[in-house]
Amino acid sequence: MDAEKSSSSSFEDLSNINEQERAEMNSSTGQQQQQEAGTKNQKEEYMDILGNGTLLKKVLKEGQGERPESRDIAIVNFTGRLDDGTVVEEEQNCVVQIDDVEVVQGLDMALKLMNVGEQAEVIVSSRFAYGEQGLKNEDHPERTVPPNEKITYTVELVSTKEETDLESKTYTARKEIGNKKRLRGNFWMKRQEYNLAIQSYRRALEYLDESEGGITNPTESGNMEPTNAELQELLEDRMKVYNNLALAQLKIAAYDAALKSVDHVLQCQPNNAKALFRKGKILDAKGDTEGAISFLQKAATIDEDDKLIQSELSKLILKSKREARNEKDLYQKMLGQAQKLEQKSKTTPATQNRETSKFKLWGYLMGSILIGVAGVAIYRYNNRYF
Repeated sequence: MDAEKSSSSSFEDLSNINEQERAEMNSSTGQQQQQEAGTKNQKEEYMDILGNGTLLKKVLKEGQGERPESRDIAIVNFTGRLDDGTVVEEEQNCVVQIDDVEVVQGLDMALKLMNVGEQAEVIVSSRFAYGEQGLKNEDHPERTVPPNEKITYTVELVSTKEETDLESKTYTARKEIGNKKRLRGNFWMKRQEYNLAIQSYRRALEYLDESEGGITNPTESGNMEPTNAELQELLEDRMKVYNNLALAQLKIAAYDAALKSVDHVLQCQPNNAKALFRKGKILDAKGDTEGAISFLQKAATIDEDDKLIQSELSKLILKSKREARNEKDLYQKMLGQAQKLEQKSKTTPATQNRETSKFKLWGYLMGSILIGVAGVAIYRYNNRYF
């Protein structure tokens, strides 16, 4: 009995241990499932805008208004932070034209997915923020964005409205907006983001070009048309844009487009040294060294103190001389080969003639010998039998 009790007692103890283990295991599994569910829910809170995790958006406060569309004018408040919490960007009542890259690309894309009144958190990877270069803030070094850093923005879409027609905008408004976009193009140029610079410059031209209509006529509000001095200022701004646009197009090897842009400047300002210099660089890139030298010489005459023009001109002159020397060497080489071929062609017939003469001489000799032998044979035959 004692043995049976002992055996039974041992069995009961083992059963209790197994039940405890199972309880612990179930508890551990439950916690793990809760953690996984929490992580899943957390992920589901974010909208993966591009589907690859590089641009995420989470609604913090629902909005009730409409969503902005491309070219709409939006007013936004936003703060951008690094992972360590450092504030690198902060704007209140910032006016942004959608799709005009007036803010980082990731934020620009996310704004179109927000409703007016909405507050959201937008996580932008470095690719759609400030990339490998980062952003150096000289005025506020503590707000510098290091290379390859993602930025988390807290954004509020305050309002949005459609852009009014260009024809209804005043001279002052078009000049202000056009130059804002020109400066944004300069920002992208300095960062070597040439395609974004081109986009900004083209948009700037839409506002600064009076040929589009409206700018030289009184507006609906009764504003008088601009004076000649004001139109001249607008022309100067437009020439700056075309000059910079040509440079951006040159950088991406869009040479024909760059020529058209720089020609816009030279048609209005034929002595614009910067435009002459740019056209020279474009022609050089297209392989027209002599044409490039011509424009750089004119630019150097107009702006004698510009060391860059003088340096590039010197390089092109040396390049031209080198090309001329190479062409001369190639011509002489080709000429030498032609002379050799001609000499060979003259020598070959003479050799053939000598060989032909020798062949004929040997033919005559052999013929004479054969005739002689035949004659002797016939003579002997006749004397023998007759």
